[in-house]
Amino acid sequence: MINKISLYDKIISPIVTEKSTNQSEQNKIVFKVNKKFNKKLIKKNIEKIFKVEVTKVNIVNKKTKVKSTRGKKVKIPGYKKAIVTLKKGQNIDLTTGI
Repeated sequence: MINKISLYDKIISPIVTEKSTNQSEQNKIVFKVNKKFNKKLIKKNIEKIFKVEVTKVNIVNKKTKVKSTRGKKVKIPGYKKAIVTLKKGQNIDLTTGI
């Protein structure tokens, strides 16, 4: 049996931006996920946690960036982003929490 803690370790947080909010009209929700996990594991976890049916998972790897702020170089860490497409008629309410 899969432990509940391990389910929540794979999905770090939802990403709520203007672009991701616009995608929610097309049944797409964006999550920040652990770098080690693939599409199949992310799909299983989201289906178990939120009790919805996932049709597709797209993954975007954001690279680490170095920016200069006030003359100092600042390292912005990279992360893995999963865009999850849900079956029509289903949704995840991110405002209520888990």
